Amino acid sequence: MIQKRSARMRLRIGTRGSALALWQARYVASELERVHPEIHCELVVIKTKGDRILDAPLAYIGGKGLFTKEIEESLLEGSIHLAVHSLKDLPTELPPGLCVSAFLKREDPRDVFLSDQATRLEDLAPGARIGTSSLRRGAFILNRHPQMEIVPIRGNVETRIKKIESERLAGVVLAAAGLLRMGYSGQISSYLDPTVFIPAIGQGALAVETREDDAVVRQKIAALNDNMTKKCVEVERAFLCRMGGGCQVPMAAHCIPMDGGFRCLAAVVHPSGRPRVQDEYIGDSIDAKDGALLAEKLLAQGASEILKKVLGRDWKPGQV
Repeated sequence: MIQKRSARMRLRIGTRGSALALWQARYVASELERVHPEIHCELVVIKTKGDRILDAPLAYIGGKGLFTKEIEESLLEGSIHLAVHSLKDLPTELPPGLCVSAFLKREDPRDVFLSDQATRLEDLAPGARIGTSSLRRGAFILNRHPQMEIVPIRGNVETRIKKIESERLAGVVLAAAGLLRMGYSGQISSYLDPTVFIPAIGQGALAVETREDDAVVRQKIAALNDNMTKKCVEVERAFLCRMGGGCQVPMAAHCIPMDGGFRCLAAVVHPSGRPRVQDEYIGDSIDAKDGALLAEKLLAQGASEILKKVLGRDWKPGQV
């Protein structure tokens, strides 16, 4: 268990062990120590189920919290004070006793294309093999380019880039945020249009999770929260919650501030690329209920049938 805090407050941060996860945890630690000089942070590396199973696509492993469950267990046990997650990995329903105390300012949420053969996806020849770890990215690619072949790939950012050569791929599609954080911006061939390749829910944002009853830590973490990011990702997560889906279904929602208001794009796509159901919300203000209402619109337009085909006829919408 954690020892009593000394005059200099020591906080233990739970994180996965990948290079990107460690970068993110160190960034949160540095921001905490900058804002609160009395704090000293230590990283605690915790291996998750998603880290251990590397020979299967994420969508086929099943279950929620593939990259968070073990970290959350450590948080509840008291062996760490807080946890840093890529928000897109964090389920909408948290274990009792835990909460998100801060959403850090979002990095570029777009997907990007990396290739040594072409600058853009559409420049590739029919039959081109494209690697991705995301069922959503694969489905969106097939929706626009049905002649392409999707190759599931796993591994950290560097490993997935190297698979362009080792797997003889025409290119890979990854999240921009990880590449930018890791200093790989020079490897990006092009950024994908986020109105077509809608980003994953929460993509590019970091979440800091704490225990609900730890008021002292929650108060310290609150200083890192970015209100605009919080507002946007809560809309996206409400959409996901109402859709009752996860990584087993290609769905996306992305909320952005624009012209004094907000726009939220959302879509559900069959893994084969067709059909695709898409709609949007535009308004002067926005909150979580608008994400749920956008989900209702998609469900009424046919998304419910896609979800039943992918998840089974007993699928039901979630409660927000």
